[in-house]
Amino acid sequence: MKKLLVLLLILGIAFVGGVYFGKQGEQTSRITNSQNGSSFVGGYNAESDQTLGAATADSPQEVERQANVLQVKEGEKIQDAVRLAEPGDTIQVFPGQYSETVYVDKDDIRLIGVIQEGARATLDGKGELNDAILYSGNNFVVENFKIIGYKGNAIMGQAGNNFEIRNNVIADTGVYGIFPQLGKNGIVEHNVVSGIEDAAIYIGMSDNIHVAHNYVFDSVAGIEIENSRHAIVEDNYVHNNTGGILAFITPGLPIKTTYDVIIRNNFIDSNNHPNFGAPGSTVSGIPAGTGILVMAADDVIIENNIISDNKTAGILITDHANAAEITFDKDSDPNPDRVAILNNTMLNNGYDTVKEVKALMLTELKSVSPDIVAVGAGEGSCIINRHRYKTVGIKKYADCDFTNTDDVITYALAEPVPPRVIDPSERGKIAYLGVCAGCHSYTGRLIGPSVVEIKEIYKDNPVGIAAYIANPIKKRDNFPEMPPQAYLGGDTLLAVGEYMLSRED
Repeated sequence: MKKLLVLLLILGIAFVGGVYFGKQGEQTSRITNSQNGSSFVGGYNAESDQTLGAATADSPQEVERQANVLQVKEGEKIQDAVRLAEPGDTIQVFPGQYSETVYVDKDDIRLIGVIQEGARATLDGKGELNDAILYSGNNFVVENFKIIGYKGNAIMGQAGNNFEIRNNVIADTGVYGIFPQLGKNGIVEHNVVSGIEDAAIYIGMSDNIHVAHNYVFDSVAGIEIENSRHAIVEDNYVHNNTGGILAFITPGLPIKTTYDVIIRNNFIDSNNHPNFGAPGSTVSGIPAGTGILVMAADDVIIENNIISDNKTAGILITDHANAAEITFDKDSDPNPDRVAILNNTMLNNGYDTVKEVKALMLTELKSVSPDIVAVGAGEGSCIINRHRYKTVGIKKYADCDFTNTDDVITYALAEPVPPRVIDPSERGKIAYLGVCAGCHSYTGRLIGPSVVEIKEIYKDNPVGIAAYIANPIKKRDNFPEMPPQAYLGGDTLLAVGEYMLSRED
């Protein structure tokens, strides 16, 4: 009996001590009504945006003309209609099978699939072609297509501003589904994208973007905001990807920042798909079961999402030092700063988390399945109603001084921004940024080898680089096949080669 009393006394002391010291390390719960609080005022100021006045007096002037409608029927080529089209024209593509790559390098072109009794114009790469639609023109619209069976990209933007990509059904198109790169003022909405080995929707090095009402599933990364600014991701259903929604900085790219990203009102459910990204690529390091991933990005706001059944964590916030498959970039801030977690509905996350998260939990003497995990450095982050969630790593998060983003409707601009004005001396740089940088960073691996490796192979041979880009031959089993880019033209390809060899990041 005495032994039992002593044991109970010891357990009682341990319990009281645990409660006391546990509470000493926790912040007092503060219950916040998000509907009555102050709103985030937005991180974009059009008055200070110098790119809005980028057009010059030497820019081509618009010529008044009657816009035409060109129609394409099954058995005809879409590219033939693009060759005939002039700025302002609409190309209507009727239901049928089309197996080709469509290049749109003209401004103000609308490429519209005609849906008849549910049947769509279907671009089918047959597992042989690399890309379905590549556009570099400004004010480009593409909608209503079905795109399947390509090895590279379904829809890729190459430095075109004012784009609208909507109502497309995309499946099994290789590396990327929808991939606008180096564009400003764009909308990606009402698309259904699945079976993509990197990112289903990938916003790369772009600004003023709205991604909404998309259904994305069975891919490695669902929706990815990479090295981009002023983006809103809302009202999407993101299901059974490896990672649901991502906002991060990839080191080694020419644009070094990701900031001012609002992720709100999304359904982010069961993103537990095994990771099938290319070994060594950035996304291959995403742990299966990640609902939202914030990596090194700043000023990311996460609000009013339903985040459920993601086995690693509902929200995972990390710096570069704690992320897999990330290389060092002296010009990229590796830390996620000023992340704001507002009201979210979190259900059954972190139930089978990874060993690294379990180790972090041990440092806080926690054994719960985590909704929110923050690891590594970073400053200025905040949360409201922290008591609602099972968390690890957020002790230093303050209480946010705003509770909603109601005052920020969109970062897309009502008026088109000027087309990019490309000085001839920058032709290689812009082509590299718009076409090559999505797969080739300077030091690390994205999809293809790094620029450092390419420079070592070709040294003082820009002609060799240009020839390879025009007609690539698969050389490495652990890299996907590179799509040919001969459509850029010999002068531009040579300029790209010269630019790549000149880089000294």
